[in-house]
Formats: sequence, structure tokens, C-alpha cells
Amino acid sequence: MERVFRCGVVPFALAFLSMMSIVSADIPVAKSTPAKPTPLIKGDAAGAFYVTKIAGAKDDGVDVGQELCYRCRYGSRPIVMVFARRADDKLSDLMVQLDKAVQSSKESQLRGLVTLLNDDLAKAKDNANKLADKTGVKLVPIVVAKDNATGPPNYKLNQSSDVTIVMASDSQVVWTRAYSGDSVDVLDVMSHVKALIAQSIQ
Repeated sequence: MERVFRCGVVPFALAFLSMMSIVSADIPVAKSTPAKPTPLIKGDAAGAFYVTKIAGAKDDGVDVGQELCYRCRYGSRPIVMVFARRADDKLSDLMVQLDKAVQSSKESQLRGLVTLLNDDLAKAKDNANKLADKTGVKLVPIVVAKDNATGPPNYKLNQSSDVTIVMASDSQVVWTRAYSGDSVDVLDVMSHVKALIAQSIQ
């Protein structure tokens, strides 16, 4: 009986495969689309990038208009980097909360950095000044990137995202998130900031 069963499977299988090849030939194949750049992932290097200070962090020793690498200046300290293409209430709220976290986390030496992106450099600078006036941040610098339209190439920012957040410690990425529109989840972001602080003082 066992031999009969096995032999019966072969013609059935061949017939099935033949039928599937005919059916699949009629199914249109979806065209592939180019992959979009994505934010860095955990474990990637948090590389250097140059910016120009526009506002915020008045007492950090960096003059307004000065070009520098804040990421390099902060070294291996934990850092929360915010890249934003739009300045709205969610971004303002996040900046205020981040500034408070930096003020209250001296042991961890947490640092923050907000980089405004825009095809129009003058517009990016104007947004930076407006955000500084609105939020009153004292310890978080607001800057424009040298690559003001796309952001630093080594950070692989998705051009369709309005806000991208990259958290790093010991010069390595530990968490990222990208948002479109006004979907920034400030509570979720700050919960990860707290985790970053806790990890840094262990």
C-alpha cells in the first residue's frame, strides 16, 4: 500500500505544478520601486556633521553664526538629535521637554540638538529664531545643517519625514524614529529619553 501511495503522488504533483505555472503566467508582477533612504538603526555610528548655530543655548560657548560639529563637541555623551522640516506645536513641546531633561540630568550629561531643514536656507534660519522665541530653550542649541535641504548624508534621513529623532550614546545610535506631519509622539519620545539617561548613569 505504501508503494502505491508514493507512486500516486508523482503524477498528481506534476499535474499540480503544471497547472500553477499556467495560472502564474497570467498574474501581473508588481514593479519594484526604488528604496527610500531610512534613518540610522541601533548600533550604527552617529557620525559627524557640520551645522551653523542660529539660536538657543546662549551660554554653551558657541556664538550665533558659528559653524561647528556639535555632535563632535558632545563627544561620547548621550545626545538627542532632532531633525525637523516643519516647526509646529508638537516640535515646540518636544523642545521644551528636551530642554527640561537636559537641565535636570546633569549626572548623565545629556545633550540635545535641534537641526532645522529647508530647501530655503533663509526660511530655515527664520524658523529657528521663531522656535527659540516660542520655546525659550536654554540648553538646547537650534541650528541649520550645512546640507540644509536634506540633512547630513551619513544620517540617511528619509526625505518624506517631517521630523526624525536620533538618540546616541558613546557615539553609537541607540534609538531612532521618523514622523510625518504632526504625528510626533512627545510622550513616547521622552520615555526613550529617560531610558537613555538611565542607561548612561549605570
